[in-house]
Amino acid sequence: MAALAEHPEALKGMGRGVEREALRITSEGTLSSEAHPKALGSALTHKWITTDFAESLLEFITPVSYSVSETLMQLDDIHRFTYRELEGESLWPLSMPCYVAKEDDITLAQYGSSNVGRMKTLYRQGLKHRYGSVMQVISGVHFNFSFPQSFWQQLFGDQTPYARQESVSDAYFGVIRNYYRFGWMIPYLFGASPALCGSFIKNTDTALDFKKVGEGTYYLPYATSLRLSDLGYTNSAQSVLKIGFDGLEKYLEGVRDAIRTPSAAFAKIGVKDASGYRQLNANVLQIENELYAPIRPKRVAKSGEKPSDALERGGVEYIEVRSLDVNPFSPTGIDETQVYFLDLFVTWCALSDSSLMTDCELECWHDNWDKVVMEGRKPGLTLQIGCDGEQLTQAEWGRRVFDDLAKLAVVMDQANGGDKYQAVCKELVTWFDQPEKTLSARLLNDILAQESIGKVGLAIAAENAERFAGGNYTEFSDAQFREEAIASLKRQQEVEQGDSVSLDQYLAEYFGDSVSI
Repeated sequence: MAALAEHPEALKGMGRGVEREALRITSEGTLSSEAHPKALGSALTHKWITTDFAESLLEFITPVSYSVSETLMQLDDIHRFTYRELEGESLWPLSMPCYVAKEDDITLAQYGSSNVGRMKTLYRQGLKHRYGSVMQVISGVHFNFSFPQSFWQQLFGDQTPYARQESVSDAYFGVIRNYYRFGWMIPYLFGASPALCGSFIKNTDTALDFKKVGEGTYYLPYATSLRLSDLGYTNSAQSVLKIGFDGLEKYLEGVRDAIRTPSAAFAKIGVKDASGYRQLNANVLQIENELYAPIRPKRVAKSGEKPSDALERGGVEYIEVRSLDVNPFSPTGIDETQVYFLDLFVTWCALSDSSLMTDCELECWHDNWDKVVMEGRKPGLTLQIGCDGEQLTQAEWGRRVFDDLAKLAVVMDQANGGDKYQAVCKELVTWFDQPEKTLSARLLNDILAQESIGKVGLAIAAENAERFAGGNYTEFSDAQFREEAIASLKRQQEVEQGDSVSLDQYLAEYFGDSVSI
């Protein structure tokens, strides 16, 4: 960090993008049964507005930006346009789903008649059979982040293009390893799913000691992020996988092995029956996107290119932070404080020592994350620092990390002007001694006061709908959104008209020899 302190300009120009998921709901707080609104364009080809698992699960995607305020204003604009086209519906403002009467109420996302569109829906069909639909409509926020070339130049100096590609990929994997070691702070600070609707667990055999409030709200007193727990967006079948984070080659080998590894449990589902496909294949992962991870190495893929092939071709281009719950206290699901902290934290992960990770240490971080998501606000909670048995309370460990973050914040403020990073640092460090400031504590307090997660969610949704009904666009315009909606529908039509092979042949060519379908 000393070199960057002398050249703070190398920390200017970080790339960011946000992906936010949200369920469309009725005025009664139940899941919308309506198809993806036509006014929002094609979910297959729209640049900013798509769907995730279900027709009712919207996903908003901001373009890459190099300004925190611009990123957040872009996200705000996408919300504003969408709300104005929902016709009586609103967006559920929490990560854990609203009331869902039965799984069949959840309609799989539809992407048209093209092979690629049908494959996307079939992949979701497989997820439904594997894990159930209700788990798949949990919402989250993903934060995409890249360092500027000036950062790498300052770290590595002049290099050949290939050497720079390798150095950058290695550095991003160093970030990933440190994220696993220290990233438990993110669910502690920003986890916002300490409670859930009883409909989520009515068909689940759980040994968790849930407390109940009101008619059907269940919670754990010290939980921060049930979304990240075994109840939420996890896959126990993946626990057998040995996907390493010691470098790109090892990572790609692990991911590709997972796509080829048969699963006895998933084989019982069957790949095809008389009515058609039930899943894309019977392996542990149908495709790479099924790998559940709190952080991923990424590269923008070319048309038709698999994510792993893109990484192999050009190395790691950016990282995707995937452990953020939807922030119910922000109309867009994420706020400025979180973005500035993530900037700071990811940069610190890049600049800090990041030794290779043993299987023992992987188990250690997994245990730490489990503790924090289930009981992160429990007084005196201890975490294990490494495999030698040393332990610290999460509050003490958090303060130690923030001592380092505070020093880096000074340099980052020098690079960008103002004092945003230092201000965020000074505020968030107090949350370790005052857990009532965390998002999970604040939300649980509101839920207990109302004795209902549904009432809280509906009230916030109504406030957000009123907010977005007014106000002006700042980064986009209404005309831009309408033009993109029309253009996306045209692009989908072109994709459909361009198909020249059957779906079976398309899938065979897509997977090659990697899986048996």
